Amino acid sequence: MSKVIALKLNLKEIDKARLFTSQKTGAIYLDAILMLNLEKDQYENNGMIVQSVSKEEREAGTRGPILGNAKILSWDEPAAQPAGVTTAQVADALDADIQDLPF
Repeated sequence: MSKVIALKLNLKEIDKARLFTSQKTGAIYLDAILMLNLEKDQYENNGMIVQSVSKEEREAGTRGPILGNAKILSWDEPAAQPAGVTTAQVADALDADIQDLPF
């Protein structure tokens, strides 16, 4: 299954205090989250990108700044899902996989 998603970021919105440097390579990184929706919004976008905050900050209600938008350019349809499996169950399974990511 192939997916192509275009991102448009407003670099002025990045909270530079949250950037971090790799000790191994010296590269500077930004943690961000893509909030993807298969339906388009009023501006033809399929989601938005926000800068990540720590788990403690999220639990306290802090949100990272919105950095930009995402647009699905192409999305190959997956094979038919097994009988008895709802789209919501598939979405929940994907969400569970994302929670295990190390960032």
